[in-house]
Amino acid sequence: MAKTFKYIILGGGVSAGYAAREFAKQGVKPGELAIISKEAVAPYERPALSKAYLFPESPARLPGFHVCVGSGGERLLPEWYNEKGIELILSTEIVKADLAAKSLISAGGETFSYQILIIATGSTVIRLTDFGVEGANAKNIFYLREVDDADKLYEAIKAKKNGKAVVVGGGYIGLELSAVLKLNNIDVTMVYPEPWCMPRLFTSGIAAFYEAYYAKKGVNIIKGTVAVGFTSNSDGEVKEVKLKDGRVLEADIVVVGVGGRPQTALFKGQVEEEKGGIKTDSFFKTNVSGVYAVGDVATFPLKLYGELRRVEHVDHSRKSAEQAVKAIKASEDGKTVEEYDYLPYFYSRSFDLSWQFYGDNVGDTVLFGDSNPESSKPKFGTYWIKDGKVVGAFLESGTPEENQAIAKVARVQPPAADADQLAEEGLSFASKI
Repeated sequence: MAKTFKYIILGGGVSAGYAAREFAKQGVKPGELAIISKEAVAPYERPALSKAYLFPESPARLPGFHVCVGSGGERLLPEWYNEKGIELILSTEIVKADLAAKSLISAGGETFSYQILIIATGSTVIRLTDFGVEGANAKNIFYLREVDDADKLYEAIKAKKNGKAVVVGGGYIGLELSAVLKLNNIDVTMVYPEPWCMPRLFTSGIAAFYEAYYAKKGVNIIKGTVAVGFTSNSDGEVKEVKLKDGRVLEADIVVVGVGGRPQTALFKGQVEEEKGGIKTDSFFKTNVSGVYAVGDVATFPLKLYGELRRVEHVDHSRKSAEQAVKAIKASEDGKTVEEYDYLPYFYSRSFDLSWQFYGDNVGDTVLFGDSNPESSKPKFGTYWIKDGKVVGAFLESGTPEENQAIAKVARVQPPAADADQLAEEGLSFASKI
């Protein structure tokens, strides 16, 4: 017997939780909506895993960071879904999707039918075993995507007190986990192939600050090389990391953060794809009737720049989910909603640092403020200028008002004075917009 729902959200991450909340706001009837997730827990705020979950003092734990606390909303505990008549189908992996027949089949052989499907499957981590890296299946080599991963890493940190960790990758996960491992008194070495950390966003000037700051905190950084193999001890636990440049690093723990890929395999050949994701319109509707895609898997029209983009970030996961549900409910009432008009936004927190970025990181750059890592309270930023306009803005250690000001700059795209003047004006340029 197939279980039948009017709406199914496939995936149990951030997007699923925010979509469920929007459905509840819009007046979903009991029994109409189901969330199917291969995880065993209700949707939660994933960024907590690389930050507060691993803190040595008062670490975050569920139910503390279920959605929607990450954006200041009510925390949706499992009982909330019950109260709203929303079925949480957990620990259930879907292995086949037939979009034409509007059905999903689980690994356990259950069939789920729907009228409207929201694909919110998110990303999966890229693993070194995918590339056949020698010894990459050793114990104590960790990836971070789900609560289970964070639990295992937390236990390893406790078991390897004052041990050595190698962090492979210099992006978000690499930077945030290097900081939190250091807070746990672990000896940390970061390894990445690029000339500086976070190269997808940071300029060399921005990166220079964070690399020096991390070095000051005792994090060792090795750039321009990659991990090509691992050796294990007699218990099968990782012992050494071999680098391409010939160096060998001791390691009790290895954390790998080399990126993710959108989970679209279930829908291959059934739905239009672009730029690695499922192509949608401004309402997150795909080319298949009754099928929507949100969050990491969606390639959507980014109105501000007049192009299709795929965005992997929690902010977009939340907002795209809300937009899709609003569009679904409006179309049922013969109404429309406004097109999605997203301003790209990224942020991170580590040690006592906190940065925010808005807009597009293209064109020429202007660094302003105090970016000396030796300063007692460094505060600096960068503007990106393209075609004579400021199109992106980054700020470290901004107040809420200052962060709002740089967001406005990125949205409004004011004409830029010459670079020297912009560097001199710094934050005051943003506050005038």
